[in-house]
Formats: sequence, structure tokens, C-alpha cells
Amino acid sequence: MFVDLTMIRSSSPGFAIHPCFRSNPFVNSQKPISLPVQIGSRRRNFSGIGSENSGVGFDAVAYESERLSLDAAAMENMAETAKKELESDPDSGDDPKAWKWVIRKKMWDLMEARNYAMRPRPVHHRIPNFVGASAAAGKLAELEAFRKAMVVKVNPDSPQKQIRFLTLSGDKKLLTPQPRLRTGFFSVLESDFLKPETTNEACTSVGVAKYGRAIGLDDKIKVDLIVIGSVAVNPQTGARLGKGEGFAELEYGMLRYMGAIDDSTPVVTTVHDCQLVYDIPLEKLAIHDVPVDIICTPTRVIFTNTPIPKPQGIYWDKLSPEKLQQIRILRELKKRLEKKTGRKLPTGPSEKLPPTAERKRR
Repeated sequence: MFVDLTMIRSSSPGFAIHPCFRSNPFVNSQKPISLPVQIGSRRRNFSGIGSENSGVGFDAVAYESERLSLDAAAMENMAETAKKELESDPDSGDDPKAWKWVIRKKMWDLMEARNYAMRPRPVHHRIPNFVGASAAAGKLAELEAFRKAMVVKVNPDSPQKQIRFLTLSGDKKLLTPQPRLRTGFFSVLESDFLKPETTNEACTSVGVAKYGRAIGLDDKIKVDLIVIGSVAVNPQTGARLGKGEGFAELEYGMLRYMGAIDDSTPVVTTVHDCQLVYDIPLEKLAIHDVPVDIICTPTRVIFTNTPIPKPQGIYWDKLSPEKLQQIRILRELKKRLEKKTGRKLPTGPSEKLPPTAERKRR
């Protein structure tokens, strides 16, 4: 059990957060989760992944300009979605996702108001970068699961940049998704193929595109540890909310399809202490929501012993035709599965998404 579950409630009911910067913050005394004994002996080969990508001829300015433009369009769309869903009654049942937006908005507002946020700001509609992100990364690096891992999948967001750096500087393979899966699937980076002076750059979106090597659905990989960003997470259950676009779930589902992960693969998140919340209702979580096994904050490590089942793959009936149209790797996977099974897979409800631009081949 937690030795201190004292909570501070915001002015709006239904949003319980853990007090930030307590003079004697609680330390979780739960028994750590059992990590698979084979975690250090899984296959490490990345078959068919080509040779070193030196970044020669890569137009970093053009890439970053286009990325920022597309990200801005996506964030604008998410803001419109959030506004629409926040205007609905979260208890009416008309919109099953409205309650998530209530928690997200309050958390983003809280972090901005208390100045717990770091650039890029404002943190609304982002995985928020937070004060102490590097300290939280340091806590993660001390985990046995991280020390033993040879292949670590890390999300591309700002607060997890230090984790990407620690992965590469620790002679591990870094697997990171291409931004919003727009241009492909995952990229892999290895310190052996990086010069010391380029390691830090390789931890950025531009660096991943510049120095990473793309992998596809047929690549044989085994991921030992998954790191994902969060907007809010429940330390008692491992229930987590992202920024609302569903990419962590899509990435997890595709890795399950590839056989790269299974139920025993630890999922870790790093957050500010104020992002610990206790009002994420388990009964309202979707089947594709990814729970976390371990939470690292700047002050503590929490083993959640989550009771929430992990997703088993892609849930096509939850995936909108618009998102499917924008993500080539998903279309490829769906076509492959339909050919294999001889039946058409279902499609989820429609949604409005921002336009994407085709990237020119480099």
C-alpha cells in the first residue's frame, strides 16, 4: 500500500492529484513487479535494417519546418476535438471520451498555472514537458528493467529526450516512432553508428530522421522495455491518459502484431509528481488503452502492479477511416491481415483530422 494517500483536490470536483513537492513525499512500498527472467537474453538482431545512416544530404531545416507545420495542424485539430467533447456532459454517456478531456484540460491548466511546465509551451495538447524531467529520467535509468534492456522503445516527446540520450549513451538500441507515424513506422538508432558529438542531436526528431534507420513490419525485433509519455497517470492502478491522439496505443498494437513485445514487456512512464491522479475510472477505459507498470517522477519510483489487461493488438473497430488513410503503415498492415484471413476488417467511426503533406523522398 501507499504509506500516504493524502490528496489535494482542485477547485473542480472529480480531479484528485497528488500534492506536489511535499516535504516528506511518500515512497511506494509495494512489492516490485516481476520482470521476465529472459529479459536480458532476447534476440537482438534487426534483420534487413541496412547500414549506417550518416545523415549526409539530409535537409534538417526543411524537415523540421514541415514537421512543426504538421504538428501545429494536428494540435489545432485536437483543440477543436477537445472543445467539442468538453462541451458535452461527461456523465451523459453520449461521448465516452469526454471524461478524459476533462482530466487532460485540468492537468494542462494546472501545470501552466503552477509553472511546472517547460518548453515547448503552452503544454496543452502535448505530452507536457515538465520541471524535473531529467531527474525522472535518472530514476528510470536506475531500474533493473532499464539496466538489463538492450532494446528500448521511447516516445519522441520532449520530456523523454533525456531517456533517449541515456539509452544511446548506455550502448542500447533506441527504437522510436516517426512523428505521428506520418512518414513510416519506427526508426532504430545505435550508438555504434553515431559520433559522440551527434548523440545529443540523435535524441531529437530531426536527429532521428537524420541518423535513424527505418524498420518495417517484417523486421525481427524484440523490445525489452517500453517508455511512453503521459498527461496523467494513476499510481494505484497504472491507468494512463495520453494527449488524446492514440499513437501510443497504435504503436503498442503494431509491436504486438510483430511479436516484438508481449504482456510481460514492462511499460514505464515519466511524469511530474503533480501528474499523479486518482480519478481515472477503470470501468471507463477502452480496450486499447495501454496501462503502465512503473511510474518514475523526479522524486520516486512507483510499481503499480496494474490489474489492467494490456492490449493484444490493433482494434480496427476503434480506428477511424481518416486516421487509417493518413498512416501508411496501418493501411499496409490492414491489407496484409485481410489477405491472410480472407475477410474485411471493421472500421471505426469517422473523425475530423488535419491534412498531411506527402514527404518527398530523400
